[in-house]
Amino acid sequence: MGAGAGSGRGQLFLRCLLFLLLARPLAPRPAGGQLRYTMPEELEHGAFVASLGEDLGLDVSTLSARRFRIVSRAGATQHLEVNLENGILFVNERIDREEVCEAGGTCLLHLQLLIESPLELYRIEVEVLDINDHAPTFPWQEYVLEVAESAMLGARFPLESAQDPDMGTNSVHTYWLSPNGFFSLEVQMRSDASKFAELVLERALDREQQRTHRVLLTALDGGVPERSGTAHILVTVLDANDNVPAFDQPSYGVSLPEDAPAGTLVIQLNATDLDEGPNGEIEYSFSGHAPPHVRELFHVESQSGQVLLKGPLDYERASLHELYVQAKDRGPSAVAVHCRVLVHLLDVNDNAPEVTLTSVSTPVLEDAPPGTVIAVISVLDRDSGDNGHVSCEVGPDVPFELHSSFRNYYTLVTTQALDREVVPEYNISITARDMGSPTLLTHSTLTVPVSDVNDNAPRFLQPSYSVYVMENNAPGASICSVSALDPDCQQNAYLSYSIADGHIHGMPVGTYVSINSDSGHMYALRSLDYEQIHSFQIQVQAQDAGFPPLSANVTVHIFVVDQNDNAPVIISPMPRNGSVATELVPRSAGPGYLVGTVSAVDADAGLNSRLSYQLLQAPDFTLFSVAPDTGELRTLRSFLEQDATWQRLVVQVRDGGQPALSATMSLLLSVVETMPQTLSDFSKFNLPPAASSSSPVTLYLLVSLGSISFAFLLAILILTVIRCRGEHPSCQGGSCSPPRCHCCPRSRPSPDSLKTSNLSAQPPAGTTTATYPDVPGGGPPAYCYKVCLGPESAQSDFMFLKPCSPPQNNEKDPGNWSRLGQHLRVSKQIKQPNMDWLPPSMQQPALKRYQIQHRGNRGSRWKGDVGTGKLSPVQL
Repeated sequence: MGAGAGSGRGQLFLRCLLFLLLARPLAPRPAGGQLRYTMPEELEHGAFVASLGEDLGLDVSTLSARRFRIVSRAGATQHLEVNLENGILFVNERIDREEVCEAGGTCLLHLQLLIESPLELYRIEVEVLDINDHAPTFPWQEYVLEVAESAMLGARFPLESAQDPDMGTNSVHTYWLSPNGFFSLEVQMRSDASKFAELVLERALDREQQRTHRVLLTALDGGVPERSGTAHILVTVLDANDNVPAFDQPSYGVSLPEDAPAGTLVIQLNATDLDEGPNGEIEYSFSGHAPPHVRELFHVESQSGQVLLKGPLDYERASLHELYVQAKDRGPSAVAVHCRVLVHLLDVNDNAPEVTLTSVSTPVLEDAPPGTVIAVISVLDRDSGDNGHVSCEVGPDVPFELHSSFRNYYTLVTTQALDREVVPEYNISITARDMGSPTLLTHSTLTVPVSDVNDNAPRFLQPSYSVYVMENNAPGASICSVSALDPDCQQNAYLSYSIADGHIHGMPVGTYVSINSDSGHMYALRSLDYEQIHSFQIQVQAQDAGFPPLSANVTVHIFVVDQNDNAPVIISPMPRNGSVATELVPRSAGPGYLVGTVSAVDADAGLNSRLSYQLLQAPDFTLFSVAPDTGELRTLRSFLEQDATWQRLVVQVRDGGQPALSATMSLLLSVVETMPQTLSDFSKFNLPPAASSSSPVTLYLLVSLGSISFAFLLAILILTVIRCRGEHPSCQGGSCSPPRCHCCPRSRPSPDSLKTSNLSAQPPAGTTTATYPDVPGGGPPAYCYKVCLGPESAQSDFMFLKPCSPPQNNEKDPGNWSRLGQHLRVSKQIKQPNMDWLPPSMQQPALKRYQIQHRGNRGSRWKGDVGTGKLSPVQL
């Protein structure tokens, strides 16, 4: 009843105490450079412990973003937690001090607090204060004590001790014995400050008067409220057994290594009894107040008194064990005597260090500066002394090292700049070793991937590219491919290709070539012409997708390869007025006589422009021959009487391309007895500036010469007009009266008449034609000037204006002697001629006119078609 009432009152006081403790904030107390808090045990979930954010000087609003947390070992119970919204440390799980701290003494919870960005580590201690939440208890509710009636006054009888898990003043404080006339109670204290009670005989016992005595033993603790526990003691009075066993000494001490195996002899106890027979036979056993864990670890042999090891020892759990052994004889009214055995454990190096990665910041940027914190590592060795002293190190040949921030805490930092392209990932071996003997060590591997940054520009596989493209390529055809590499990864290695801005012959480079931005394939956007452009170069840029983007340039040289796409063009001799080119040959010419030279040009290059000449048709192939290289037409023999007066020859010009292209022309030779003093059609003929030379100096000279000639002719024309107007000439029927040369206005020649007077050259198939030189549609005023040449004009290269005689009767058209100009219709596709394969004597041919009067053949003339060799009669 007393125990139950005391327990009810204790619960009431306990609740009051908890309310007072929770109502006041717990202020931190610094302990060795760290914060220390106190809190009572058995607080409810969510109870306030401390305001860590305020005490540590942290910004409460950034706790969540910086991942403020408590670091604990894997599998450990998280009794406390931090509220990231306000930085308050609160109770996460109810704490039972007696369960958390089994060894007794000060109960401390060591907490490691970690916060990132930047990485910081804090250590705090929380002391769990004991509250009086346990009442003292006895092993048995009723205890039988046998006392011989011959017991002397003052004899002491140890009683069962009460156990109270609480500590300090909350543990067993004193004992109280119910009033009786025979026994009193004395409270004794052990070396560990625990207390036990002894029953002292105050009055002699008489078994015959009273065989038993009942007393109530009460154990009281010192807590508020006070708690108590009771046990009933039944004292049985025995007949006298005069002698009791006695140990050699009241207390024993022994040392034992913690790794001793089960069955190891701890100590041999010895007690003696002077009695004989059963009264002298001693039995050994644990005392009634031996703790349960002692009974689990040790065993006492009842006959021999040996104390043997029964279970495994652990120095880290308890370094000292206190055993109470009693000895009692077998006689009647046997009295038990007690002794104490102190077993001191010796620590052995049986615990390897434990390595815990508290926080890992991976991956790490390759441009991270030296000293960047990668991880926080904690090591723990539960041994003591040198066995628990741990050193930690990383493997060799890695750009990392360990710095010790607190005891058994290390930070892994970089020692130099990293390069992901050289080492994309590090496997860091961390070794923790203690100082025990033998040394125990633990290996742990930390994988640290290196994150890429855009620190490498693209690099082309070649320093430059040379591409050869056949001319006349199809637009859109692929011409080449460029490729670049970037040692970076992911987005930083994604390359896009582009062509730098520029111009090719005044046109944007983008109109010539395009490039696939992903693959680097290049395509021609137009058909290239070797005769217009031989080569050009472009700049290709490769740029990655990093930030900031990096790029590299490469030069691509594109060479246009010539194709035999231009047929030779015959430029000398040129037919006039729609007829075949003609030439006079004296009948007296001997073998090897140079009749003339056939000249042709080819706009292609190389072998495609190498020309060869051959005689394709002739009345007699034994009479004439053509030099294959120079085109010189010579006689092979002297003329015979039977040789025809007119010799029609067809000459073919062929280039050296594959397939070969050719052009033909018809030449009409007139064999005469005597040569007139006139110009020859095979005289030198100046090529157009575009065919003669591509040199700028030559072009400037030709332009200057043309300008001077034009000014000279213009001056002569102006003088002629002034003179004609001064003489008042009369015009009749479009003819001038003799003996003067008249300047008469006449209508402009019709285009049809111009067309009939032009010599048409057939261009290669597939090409268009243009009139060259062209007569502008809106040309000069409709005036025609008749120029009359005297007989001596054939002696000079210059033509002077002289009076002319009236036309003769046999001349139907006086205009046959003079024309406004000859219009040569040539191919629009004639390009810059290539003179590489022409002989020197043919590089500057000139065309001179012949005006041939065929006596006896006035009724008809021959008109030749260049390239076909066909002749057709033309009625004059």
